[in-house]
Amino acid sequence: MALVLVAGCSGAGNRGSTGGYVTANGQITKVDEADRKPAPTLEGEDLEGRPFTSKTYAGKTIVVNVWGSWCPPCRKEAPALKLVADEYADKGVQFMGILVRDDAASAKAFNRKVGISYPSIDDYSNRNSLGFASSLPAQAIPTTWIIDSQGRVAVRIVSENLTASTLSGLIDDVLAGDK
Repeated sequence: MALVLVAGCSGAGNRGSTGGYVTANGQITKVDEADRKPAPTLEGEDLEGRPFTSKTYAGKTIVVNVWGSWCPPCRKEAPALKLVADEYADKGVQFMGILVRDDAASAKAFNRKVGISYPSIDDYSNRNSLGFASSLPAQAIPTTWIIDSQGRVAVRIVSENLTASTLSGLIDDVLAGDK
């Protein structure tokens, strides 16, 4: 397990939140294949208001990012997420976002600006994020999970300094274990 010191967002948002930040423990947690627990099924409405479920991606490696357009570390890591999502689209890897404490219009505008085309669930209630409580819970915003092709949580990343090379390496490790 590698430890990195970061600051994460907490409590800010466009829906009447008071705002603020907390320090996260900034870690990358890799789970051995034998110890992986099932990921929750992520469900809700996408940013266009259409029904969405992660079951659509069964059998694929899924990268799930908890984010908000109001969150500076989320905005900072978005280009790396977009780059890796584009690079791994043809390798059986699907990216998706869990939008928290934000509104769809702001999130869609941010995604257009950055060029992110993968889906996000509007999860103001945090129901989807809380689904990871039995495996590797979110500790800050942003948090990113990598779910292996068998639907198990393989990696959790809590870092405002997520780079494309770090994310690619972690995905490659999960893909290698899936073979």
